[in-house]
Amino acid sequence: MHVLVAFDKFKEALSAREACEVAARALAGRHPDWQVELCPLSDGGDGFETVLGEATGGRCVPLQVTGPRGGLVDASLTLVTESRIPAAARARLEFGPRKDAGEPTLAVIEMATASGLSLLAPSQRDPWQATSYGTGQLIRAAVEQAADAILLGVGGSATHDLGLGALAALGLEFYDGTGAKIRPPVPANWERIVKIGGAVSTTLPPIFIACDVDNPLLGPNGAATVFAPQKGLRADELMSLEAASERLAQMLCTHYHQPPTLPDTPGTGAAGGIAFSLMCAARARLLPGFDFVSDWLGLEAKIAAADLVLTGEGRFDASSHGGKGPGALAARALAAGKTVQVFAGHVVPSINPDRLVLHEITPTDVPLDQALRDAAAFLGRAIQLTL
Repeated sequence: MHVLVAFDKFKEALSAREACEVAARALAGRHPDWQVELCPLSDGGDGFETVLGEATGGRCVPLQVTGPRGGLVDASLTLVTESRIPAAARARLEFGPRKDAGEPTLAVIEMATASGLSLLAPSQRDPWQATSYGTGQLIRAAVEQAADAILLGVGGSATHDLGLGALAALGLEFYDGTGAKIRPPVPANWERIVKIGGAVSTTLPPIFIACDVDNPLLGPNGAATVFAPQKGLRADELMSLEAASERLAQMLCTHYHQPPTLPDTPGTGAAGGIAFSLMCAARARLLPGFDFVSDWLGLEAKIAAADLVLTGEGRFDASSHGGKGPGALAARALAAGKTVQVFAGHVVPSINPDRLVLHEITPTDVPLDQALRDAAAFLGRAIQLTL
């Protein structure tokens, strides 16, 4: 029996690799003769840099950057040489001109490590105050490391600053009516901004954003309406944040001579609008997150070789079938005629494909703090009892 074990993270409990390793140990205890292949997953959020870097032997560069509410946080970027990137993933990228005779290098950056929601306690989560400045510092560090292209995973952000913090870290400046600089350019300070100045470095290499979100920046399916409540926005603040976002977005479009319809582009609402700002100021391009990761990890071949596929994440619900993560993996494996079993901390009943077997690993009535603390034990036990 050849088993593909491909879990995403169990948020605030297990990383994707930790979940895969728990499953592998559980299988080894029950079926020591089975062949088990581990393939940690990420679609652009938490774990993105680690998953891609470990799969290709990338070089991790540790850094300290500004966190989403100020202060310093430990973050990193990972450098991967072009020849180590699988051909299918490499075909989706473009490298800038190399300044020396060395091999082109891709910098993999995970926004969540610098500007992520998981870095904040619930009481600190407030999209009016959160900044993407640290993500901009990571992009700047990639340039200093002579990266020839940048791949940015934007899931799990704490921000709704339209990426203005990141642009500030890259050289853009924001002014009030007296000519004073507005720092940081978070939404709480937007009403004071009347002018944009400075310039984003012209030495930026091509930037690619891995993202499975197709929401525009504004409107009923936009960033404020759909995502900001998860980041601490109160219902009575939505209209104010939406109006402020529209004003700053148009200011940025005017500054960069972009069409005023750019905020309507699918995907510009990703990560509180950082996709919009990097498209506007740095001509960043969007990549389908899970498809790109699938190419990078060689998932199609791994699925083809498997007799059984185990996957899962912290919460499996209707959104899991939206083309990313374990839901996307399960759909591909089922289409290939494979047996698929999903293990999740919490399963929300939804319309699931035929032959998809779901397991909720958390026992009934276990409180959330215990469920997070004991997730490894619950996952291992569920696999042993099932298989």
